Amino acid sequence: MRRFFLLAFFMLSFSFSHAQLFSGEKIMNNENFDRQRWSWGYFLGLNSYDFKFKYEEYDPSPTTGKDRIVETNMGFNVGLVGNLRLSNNLDLRLEPGVSFNTRGFQVTKADPDTYREINSTYVHIPLLLKFSTDRLNNFKPFVVGGVSTSINLSSNENNPDDNYAGQFRMTTNSYYYEIGFGVDLYLYYFKFSPSIRGVFAINDELIRDNTSNSLYTGNIEKMSTRAVFLNFTFQ
Repeated sequence: MRRFFLLAFFMLSFSFSHAQLFSGEKIMNNENFDRQRWSWGYFLGLNSYDFKFKYEEYDPSPTTGKDRIVETNMGFNVGLVGNLRLSNNLDLRLEPGVSFNTRGFQVTKADPDTYREINSTYVHIPLLLKFSTDRLNNFKPFVVGGVSTSINLSSNENNPDDNYAGQFRMTTNSYYYEIGFGVDLYLYYFKFSPSIRGVFAINDELIRDNTSNSLYTGNIEKMSTRAVFLNFTFQ
């Protein structure tokens, strides 16, 4: 899934950048766009969510749930962009949005009863710094990084039922750091910016089962989200 995101990003960026850098067309689109103090826009995109597990102790036995299996799927992002120009090559961005995703979680391949489908709806709010190169014709690469928080509307955090009743529970609030890269493409009517970004949770997101030696959660010291966002921004 993540290889697909990378391949899609590079193919799209290469096709646009090749046209801008090597064509005979040298007309500057939206020449004064980056002189604005504030600019606004929206984004649409795809995502892939995963989990990273840290275990309390090593135990290769499959009955303890040591090697948990996560099934990743493609999800969808949508949101708004607020951009504050700090300098010619530096911007501060707020990108509140909503992410929808479904993951599969299974303790062992041999026992299908341990499978849980995790439907997640996140209100995701990143605060990012965007570092750009100087503009070359209608093409400008950039890197972006920052911190974010999210509200998991499907967390089940306060649900009294645990995995033994078929309920997988996570924390409602999570905190992340993010890093990525992309390219600004200045078109005739607007600026189009494809970007790819890694999202890494800082806190432990797992709500333990009511049984301390649970097959599902008993040996987990920390469970945190890892995600890849492929966004298409229009400003």
